[in-house]
Amino acid sequence: MADSTASSPASAHPAQPHPADRPVYVIGGGPGGLAAAYALRAQGIRAVVLEKSDRVGASWRRHYDRLHLHTTRRLSGLPGLPMPRRFGRWVSRDDVVRYLEKYAEFHELEIVTGVEVSRVERSADGAGWLLHATGGRELTGAAVVVATGYNHTPRVPDWPGRATYTGELLHAGDYRNAKPYAGRDVLVVGVGNTGAEIAVDLMEGGAARVRLSVRTAPHIVRRSTAGWASQYTGVLVRRLPVALVDRLARPVAKVSVPDLSAHGLPRPDTGLYSRVTEGSIPVQDVGLIDAVRKGVVEVVAAVESFEDGKVVLADGSRIEPDTVIAATGYSRCLEDLVGHLDVLGPRGRPVVHGPRSPEHAPGLYFTGFTNPISGMLRELAIDAVRIAKALAKDGGRRISRLPS
Repeated sequence: MADSTASSPASAHPAQPHPADRPVYVIGGGPGGLAAAYALRAQGIRAVVLEKSDRVGASWRRHYDRLHLHTTRRLSGLPGLPMPRRFGRWVSRDDVVRYLEKYAEFHELEIVTGVEVSRVERSADGAGWLLHATGGRELTGAAVVVATGYNHTPRVPDWPGRATYTGELLHAGDYRNAKPYAGRDVLVVGVGNTGAEIAVDLMEGGAARVRLSVRTAPHIVRRSTAGWASQYTGVLVRRLPVALVDRLARPVAKVSVPDLSAHGLPRPDTGLYSRVTEGSIPVQDVGLIDAVRKGVVEVVAAVESFEDGKVVLADGSRIEPDTVIAATGYSRCLEDLVGHLDVLGPRGRPVVHGPRSPEHAPGLYFTGFTNPISGMLRELAIDAVRIAKALAKDGGRRISRLPS
């Protein structure tokens, strides 16, 4: 391939496989893809990462400036290389990017950038997978690991009147910092971790008024209590029955998080872990609780529509902010890539993930499409090793092996 590759011995002089052998293609150069490539390499399997941007960790580079991991450094490292202690307990966005760059270099991963895979289908001989990519490329692999990311494509609801709204409206993925919004009236829509943190950032950055539009009250947890990170609890309860975790979480929430009902954030009716199974993880408090209690972040009703330059809320009120920031999540956008293979569920997510392949699509793996309570990076690391072991045991596949 003539495209740019990671500057490492492995990519500059890739192993030459036997003509009958094929590499494992990993689609996506984020944490999940890099971890999978390393784990495969550790098993002696040639893995080629295909990344559509010009650098690894592209989605992390686009996150807002103040972002820090809500998971601890020690439980966020990928296999084969821990995160440096100098990064601190809660690793910044920029340090995550530095780590991913170092990870690719340290493990001499074979990475091809500037290549976007548009469709995956069975190869003509039925023994592998054919990837259709930019520039008319057709690449045949023994197996495929799809690691295009949980936060792939920004999603903005099709609110009535949105198309003709003349005010400033942007997705949270385009938000960088509070500087452009100093002295302005800003409405943040959505109270997931991103919306909550952006609201706090705006307040601390000098916005004249910050309102947070909430449709469903979230579970809020302290990121750390007396040195005990909430992630540790998430790891401990990961395999427990959902109903049991729900019951255990209620008294903990009452002790650790004040009742914000008077400020528009009542305690949720559904259990914490029940919400997680539906794809909604708790909001880690990085200042939201105090901001709401002090009234510097005002909680308002859900957005229903846009009309005459105003935002219409579910309670019938109309407001006219200077800027609307939609922290309304992302879509996985796997339909064009693998939707024809009948491997996606009704919500567009893979029916299986990690070391399991769909029964009718052996050799096709997915990683990073769940939002676990125990931490995304931790689970990506675990999945990578399991996927590599599963492929190493698959003796029927014509997999390109690295020289020993």
